[in-house]
Amino acid sequence: MPKRVTPDQLSRSIGTADCPVIVDVRREQVFRAAETRIAGAIWRSHMAAADWAGDLPAGKPVVVYCIHGHNVSALAAALLASEGVDVAVLEGGLEAFVEAGGPLVARAGQGVDVTDPRPSVWVTRERPKIDRIACPWLIRRFIDPFAVFHFVPADWVKDIAEELGAIPYDIEGVHYSHRGDTCSFDTLVSEFGITDSALLHLARIVRGADTARPDLEPQAAGLLAISLGLSAIEADDVRQLEKGMPIYDALYGWCRHAREELHNWPAKAT
Repeated sequence: MPKRVTPDQLSRSIGTADCPVIVDVRREQVFRAAETRIAGAIWRSHMAAADWAGDLPAGKPVVVYCIHGHNVSALAAALLASEGVDVAVLEGGLEAFVEAGGPLVARAGQGVDVTDPRPSVWVTRERPKIDRIACPWLIRRFIDPFAVFHFVPADWVKDIAEELGAIPYDIEGVHYSHRGDTCSFDTLVSEFGITDSALLHLARIVRGADTARPDLEPQAAGLLAISLGLSAIEADDVRQLEKGMPIYDALYGWCRHAREELHNWPAKAT
């Protein structure tokens, strides 16, 4: 019998570096007819699980789900286990996850196809500060866990994206960019239909920091300071992205679990 993970357990891991690889194994016609998927999930054929098992990150746990968590998931899990994959089935499937209020995203978006074994590729301006780090965090944690990012001179973003077949973001005149008073992070949240309340709170913090409106949320000024400081001490844009990911993991964790927690001194005696 395959291992099982509950909807609450899986939901709590989403938005963190410890999230397992989530694989939607609903039958293809069912998946393509659906409007949503679990945040961060990719789609693969349950019948071909032994073929794509080797494409998954080595040593990383995997969770598979179908609609109800029955035979389709069980077959995929059995094939993956036979290939040595640490795999679990989502208990109750997508139906139970939705009932538990777990975060969902749109099945697909412009330039993003999670049925493609190749990762999405994104291009933006070099020397990132806020949006250009926040957006990759959002994409990897909620949209495409394997997404690749390139930082290039601003004048060449569109040309390089076209040559690579990549998605340009956070520059003027592209799909995923600022719209009115909002920032590119907001655009991604909207385009992928994300309604998770904690992420919407984080979006306000990012918007306040990125659009010089720290009054939107008290944490926006702190995020701005941390982001500018990180950019000032890290000359390599890709390394800056990797160092910035835990900042957004922590902010999202605070939005989900710790907004009511206070920290004072002196500490109370135990």
